[in-house]
Amino acid sequence: MAALPKPAPESALAPRVLSALALAPLPVAAIWFGSPWLPLLTGLAAGVMAWEWGRLTRRDGLGKTILVALVLAAVWAAALLPVRFALLLTVAAAGLVFSASGVSPAGGGGWAALGVLWLALPSISLLWLAQSGRATLFWILAVVWATDIGAYAVGMSIGGPRLAPRWSPAKTWSGLLGGVLSAALAGWASALLLGISPAFPLVSLSAGLAIVEQFGDLAESAAKRRFGAKDSGSLIPGHGGLFDRLDGLLAVIPTVALLTLIGGRSVLSWR
Repeated sequence: MAALPKPAPESALAPRVLSALALAPLPVAAIWFGSPWLPLLTGLAAGVMAWEWGRLTRRDGLGKTILVALVLAAVWAAALLPVRFALLLTVAAAGLVFSASGVSPAGGGGWAALGVLWLALPSISLLWLAQSGRATLFWILAVVWATDIGAYAVGMSIGGPRLAPRWSPAKTWSGLLGGVLSAALAGWASALLLGISPAFPLVSLSAGLAIVEQFGDLAESAAKRRFGAKDSGSLIPGHGGLFDRLDGLLAVIPTVALLTLIGGRSVLSWR
């Protein structure tokens, strides 16, 4: 049986909290003021993460530049044209990257194409969800931030059996539970603020999205382990790169978009 991980030192929490507080006003302001600020910030974040992904997967300078250009093209298409066109552009761009590489999915071309999909699809989904109003995006941020804080705080304090030691040795089942409970509380608070009754559907959905968020984090950890990297970059103190900070959000946004499509209306209106 694998040894249980030791709780992280409390000093590691401070830079994480300070970084989160410093970054939070940007997306909140962009969502509040909408276009053109939200598309601009989304494109900037996607471009930075595409560069980090190229660095992580060992692309050369030209390779990273192409990745950034393709991801940005998809984001700007979503901001200016019908979302359906942006989705087609994203899939076509990923196929082009893969075909031009002339390698198997396990090789560099497959990872580069995955990066296009991994970053462009959530960006497009975010801009599409923004069309139905600010509330959904603010709720998503609340759930993701609550999950991160709850998972880190509980995992650091309690420790216990590891969640997925092959992908991320530091993550624990107690941390996952802490994230789920924190997300449920964020859902409950959101329901109160938005006047949603009954609150149970939103609370349950928020808790479920916490699991999606944690597995988005695990997916990026698996990619970093595959390439022998600790972080995707060094942009944010206490977090590494922007991709490290937003990996869970990248999983939650398209999930909410898919649920919205399936339900035919905003998930905030579910009863």
